[in-house]
Amino acid sequence: HCLRLPGSWERWGQFLSPPAAGIHRQILFATVGCFVGYQLVKRAEYMHAKVDRELFEYIRHHPADFDSAEKKRIGQLLEDFHPIR
Repeated sequence: HCLRLPGSWERWGQFLSPPAAGIHRQILFATVGCFVGYQLVKRAEYMHAKVDRELFEYIRHHPADFDSAEKKRIGQLLEDFHPIR
């Protein structure tokens, strides 16, 4: 035999229009998506802060590597580009 629901539950489907019939799933997926998105953004910000903290610590411990009397332009810091083709 198939599982029979009480009469009031069987008739519940009559009151919902087809677009509203799956609204609970949409709310569930939106909530899960917001939670996962929040966690991913929080982790990305943590990783960026960790890298920044490590770089600033390196700069603090090695000031001679970063102490220059003259300002260099970005073109002076990068190597020249030579295309392969």
